[in-house]
This record gives sequence, structure tokens and C-alpha cells, in this order.
Amino acid sequence: MVADPTAPVPDALAGHAAADPGRPAIIDDHGAIGFGELNALVNRLAHGLLGFGFRPGDRAVWCGPNSREVITFLHAARKIQLMAVPLAYRFTADEMRYVIADSKAVLVVVDAEQADRVAEIRASLPVVRHVLVFGGEPRLGTAGALAWDDVLAGGTETEPGAPARPGGSMIYTSGTTGKPKGALRGPPDPEMTAALVRTLRLRPGNEVHLTTGPLYHSGPLAWASLNHTLGATVVLMRRFDVRRWLELVREHRVTNTFTAPTPLKRIVSLPAEALRHADLSSMRSLVVNAAPMPYALKQEVIARFGGGFLFEVYGSTELGVDTVLAPEDQLRKPGSCGLPVPGVEVAVLDANGKPAASGVAGELFVRSSSTYRGYHGHGPAGDRDGWKSVGDVGYLDEEGYLYICDRLGDMIITGGMNVYPVEIEAVLYAHPDVDDAAVFGVPSAEWGESVHAVVVPRPGRALDPDDLDMHVRLHLAGYKCPRTWSERALLPRTESGKLLKRQLRAEHMTAAER
Repeated sequence: MVADPTAPVPDALAGHAAADPGRPAIIDDHGAIGFGELNALVNRLAHGLLGFGFRPGDRAVWCGPNSREVITFLHAARKIQLMAVPLAYRFTADEMRYVIADSKAVLVVVDAEQADRVAEIRASLPVVRHVLVFGGEPRLGTAGALAWDDVLAGGTETEPGAPARPGGSMIYTSGTTGKPKGALRGPPDPEMTAALVRTLRLRPGNEVHLTTGPLYHSGPLAWASLNHTLGATVVLMRRFDVRRWLELVREHRVTNTFTAPTPLKRIVSLPAEALRHADLSSMRSLVVNAAPMPYALKQEVIARFGGGFLFEVYGSTELGVDTVLAPEDQLRKPGSCGLPVPGVEVAVLDANGKPAASGVAGELFVRSSSTYRGYHGHGPAGDRDGWKSVGDVGYLDEEGYLYICDRLGDMIITGGMNVYPVEIEAVLYAHPDVDDAAVFGVPSAEWGESVHAVVVPRPGRALDPDDLDMHVRLHLAGYKCPRTWSERALLPRTESGKLLKRQLRAEHMTAAER
């Protein structure tokens, strides 16, 4: 018998609250809150929002560092089927205005830390009916400002109606190649979720999750949500702090987390004294995504902490989690991001739209029930019989493992040859004096484009361009080697770890014109 896709489904949070109300649901700097207490707060907030006229399908932008209020709102929005739209709290007021206006949000839920920026643009957001401020007084000075405690006071602890099938979501892309776009996705597929849980070796009811990254990013948000579905305790870091991260893992016996490569690099770069008391023996599933993880960094992590818990995944806001590289394959398959998750189909197509041979790079396409429906305001996602792409270039090896070369837009064509910056960046990262690197193409009268590298020295080290050039030439063909170099103290990255090459290119071109 086929299940009715419109039928109500049990609410996971309410179920955990009923079964084990005292089990810690959230641990943060304010202490612990059990599933029973969290569910009661969620229901009060949900009823309070319904009392202000919000209805299923309404868009609600939320903004702020990781907090129990953010998680409470996300659960409440799910229960009354508001479409919760994350907003990066480091955005400027103008960047915030763009996302809030573009999403057509009628509600903005914001941490008091960011409320002044929302107040600055409030008059230019006529669609927004209310601004709900938590963690402090509203101080917006405009009609429609709501205080968190007042909305809670207007609600009750009963479940807000019959359990409903979860609605869709809209998460804005990082904007690394242009203006952010709202990726629309349907409700989670329970079978796909179960397959992912098995692949990552998670143990429902026996997990403790640590939020290494900001919840406004799709990966950390998905992992925190998944863990609450599994009945796990979520340990909240308001913002990432490398030494505090190690303390929390040891103190709470953390079993899983999701991170970009950058925090891991900061952890292994700590002095020996700081790492002396580090204890990752409880960790079973440390998942890396958001940017390619250099092989040299994997070697450092495994040498320092062991490799039995390290997973790398390929995925995106638009396509969900598509492949997983298991711990036992990390050193066996350098550069790979793994095998497809059960239920996910992966294909690499050449310029003619035909399947590329093993080891031959082409555009990556994915087909599954978890891919996005399209971008808000841009119509349905373009696809080929259900196959969808975000413009990544990759190849499959003879065992079916996926390797990502780069984004189509980042590929360099120099002297008619295709060059993938990620490959060069990985070689540069392996140099003992290099802390970070970015490679991109710059105009060349002779070659069309030439390869330019921006490097960041490791603390206390000095970089020698001749030594770097020799190092690269030992590992790569001559046409892939950077022809020009520059040095910076820090590379521009999003908080999720993605490199802002668009900004680097613009800065380089401006400097070249001087």
C-alpha cells in the first residue's frame, strides 16, 4: 500500500518531548534545556505567531548567531509551516535588505545584536509586517516591532493543530559568484534521510551534536535539524572558537559535527600545548563540506586525532548531500568526495551531453528526490529529465568515486588548455610555509588567460615565490603553474568557508589598472 504523501506525520520534537522530556535537547552558555521544555517553548511561540496572523506558506527571514532562540523559532516555523529563510548575520544593512525584499518575507526574526541594521532598512521593506527581536529589547522605534517574551506570553503549550507534513524551505546561496539566490526545496524525503543516517553511521538516540558552523548556512542547519529529529542533544557554539570547540567536544562527549575545512585547519594549527588535552575519542562522524578539503589537511587531522571519524561529502544548498567519502577511504582516495548516497544518481556529461569516460572531466549532474525545485523568482530548476547541475566540473573513477575539479566559472583556459584552480590550490596548501591559497585566471594578451596565485603564509613563516614556483613545478605540468603571485595576510571567505574569488579577481584587476 502506497503512503498518502499529504497525510499528517508525527512531529519528531513532540515525540521526543513525550518519550524523554528531561533529555537535554540544547546545551549552550546558559545551560541545558530538555526536550519537554523546548517543545513547550516552541508551541508557545507557534501559537503566539499564529495570533499575529501568520499562516502556512508565509516567508519569515531569521537572522542571528547560533542560539536556543534560533532553534526554537525554526521548530515553531516548521510546526505552523512558515517558510523560514536564513539570513547571514554578518551581512551589511544593504545586503540584508536585498534578501528580505527578494524573499518577500512578511516577518523578520532577528537577534538584538543585528536589530539596528534591520531598523536602518525597515522603512524600505513595506511587505514586512512585523519584526520580532530576541536576546534584548526591540529598539526598532517603528510599528510592528515585537519582543520575544511578549509573543511567547501570547501562546499556549498545546500542539498547534494536527501534526502536519513538513513544508518546503528556501535558503539563499552564498553569493560567491553574484547576488544570492533563494533555492527552493521541498520537504525532506524520509527514505533519503534514513539512507544518509546509515551512510554516516549515526545512531538515533545516541548522538551528541556540536554546531561548528553558523546555522544560517545550509550544512550546519541541516545537521542540527537532523540531530534533533534523531533525538540528539545539540551543543550550541554561538560563534566558532577553536579552543572552546575542543573543550566542548571533551566536556560533552560530542559524537558528530559538520564543518568547513577552515575550522579544522585552525584546530590542527594550534600549538602542541593547546592540543595536549584534546580528546576526540567520542567523535564518530565529523563531516566536512562547504569547500574542498585539501589532502594535506586530511593527513594532518588523521595524524593528530586518528581517521576513524572523518567523512567528506559533496553537496550543495541546491542539490542536498549527494556523495560521501567514508573514513577508510580518506587516504586511499586522495581528492575524492566519495560514492553516491543510496537513492542519489550521479552523472558526468561531456560538452555534447554524453556520459564522460572514467577519469574524464565534465559537468556534474545529480538526480534525486532531494534536489531543489528552482530559484525563487527565477522559475523551475532547469534539468535534463530530472538531472540537475550547479555548474561543478568533476569526474568518476573506475570504482565510481566522484572527484570535483572546480566550478565551470572558475576554470581557467590558458593557451587553449583547461586548468582547474582547485588542483593548484591543493598543491600549494601542501607547502610547509603556506597557510591558505587561491588561484584564478587573469587576462593575458599572449595566452588569453594566465594563472595567478594568491598565498597566505603560515604564522611565523616567510614565503619565497621562487621556492613556491619550484614546489608547484615538481607536482604539476608547466601550463598549470602560476605565472604571477601575490601575498595576503588573509583570504576573503564566507563564514561557511567558501572562497570569494570574485572579490579577489576584482581587487587584482583594480590593482593592475593603477
